[in-house]
Amino acid sequence: MTSVKRVTVRRIAALAPYTESMHLQRLLTARRKLGLIPDTLLVLEHAPVFTLGRLQKSESNLLAGEAEIVSRGATVVQSDRGGNITFHGPGQLVAYPILDLRNYQRNLKWYTAALEDVMVETAAAVGVRASRGVAGETGVWVDERKLGALGVRVSRWVSSHGIALNCDTDLTYFDMMVPCGLHAKPAVTSLTSELARRSLPAVGVAEATPHFLAAFTRVFDCTLEAAVEPGLTLPEYLSKVRVESDECREHVE
Repeated sequence: MTSVKRVTVRRIAALAPYTESMHLQRLLTARRKLGLIPDTLLVLEHAPVFTLGRLQKSESNLLAGEAEIVSRGATVVQSDRGGNITFHGPGQLVAYPILDLRNYQRNLKWYTAALEDVMVETAAAVGVRASRGVAGETGVWVDERKLGALGVRVSRWVSSHGIALNCDTDLTYFDMMVPCGLHAKPAVTSLTSELARRSLPAVGVAEATPHFLAAFTRVFDCTLEAAVEPGLTLPEYLSKVRVESDECREHVE
């Protein structure tokens, strides 16, 4: 009999700083590898930030200068995820699954396709028809317009980083970069922009998140459980995890 896969969902309050989110993910993945925490799904919105993936030419795809970036209230951060440059900001649903993929499939192609399917199903639930990219294109698309981005990291089969789905994001930020380094297809869209084409109401992160969680449950065949301490900001949660990690280290020593 197959055991039930349980994933703890933690919805982060307020806009999350990106650098601290990387620190948090590193701590959580380390604890997941040791079996100290269950599979975890972080759901949040970031403060405006351009993140550079590990690809060699990622930084060259940032078109704006430092003064323009600062004037827009954004920052630039080198990430440890795969992929190229992307933008995170308010109005964008970001999800970071910290999963032990040995409980699902030890197959990176399956995992990335599953994350894309979750975004496709989320879009469909609010009335937007999206699909995976063609060969060589990651993320999800509406015709020639990119709706959701994907960038993951997997270490000893434990995942981190994840997806970013544009809900009612300010798309002018994407004019300051070459999205994901795709010079041939630079157009970016959002759920709200696609719905506006049919004079339908906007969809924000709050409206899209329940559909995203339902799709995640179906695609990953798991049960989602709310965190015991909801409503923490990312710095608050990071501080809590650091204390727990230090206590565990002291106990081992």
